[in-house]
Amino acid sequence: MKTRFFMMLAAVLLTVMGLSACTAKARQVSNETNESETENKEVMSLKGKKTLVAYFSWSGNTREAAQYIAQKTGADEFEIIREKPYPVEYNACTEDAKAEKEAGERPAIKGKVENMAQYDVVFVCVPVWWYTAPMPVFTFLEQYDLKGKTVIPFCTAYSGPSSTLDDIVSATPQSNHLDGICIVTKEMGGKDMDKKHGEIDKWLGEIAGF
Repeated sequence: MKTRFFMMLAAVLLTVMGLSACTAKARQVSNETNESETENKEVMSLKGKKTLVAYFSWSGNTREAAQYIAQKTGADEFEIIREKPYPVEYNACTEDAKAEKEAGERPAIKGKVENMAQYDVVFVCVPVWWYTAPMPVFTFLEQYDLKGKTVIPFCTAYSGPSSTLDDIVSATPQSNHLDGICIVTKEMGGKDMDKKHGEIDKWLGEIAGF
């Protein structure tokens, strides 16, 4: 009986050791794969490409960030402005924006980009309003043929991006896209956006080699 018991125990130990070895090998392969993917991931350099930073801003946060991006990338700027101005009072503005979103409106905007065809890259910079981009931004995106261009979403928010970055991508289905970023701030008027420049610099370096 004792001999049989020790034989069974030895078999169990060998099985456990075998499983442990397989698990360790699987982890090693997984780590090697992840490292390989990281090493092979190329940064798409946008240096030397004609770039536009299009932005919508109400409080000033997005404007400050967009202008910083334009400065860093050597891009032209275009401000998306609703033809009928939003109320200057915060609560009234949010109610106006909410009604506009719920109705799926595409409000008229001022001006046009001269020769959109010349641009290879378009940054789309927006605040998060009611979990997405303000409706004038979609008016802008639907006015132009962005097929084949690289569209890069960017947003500022009080808490997070919600679906904003994804919605910009969805609105430009024939474009190429690079990963966007959301800059979170509790301030208004661009008061602390200079403190966010480090985040923007890191992001631009990761996605575009700036």
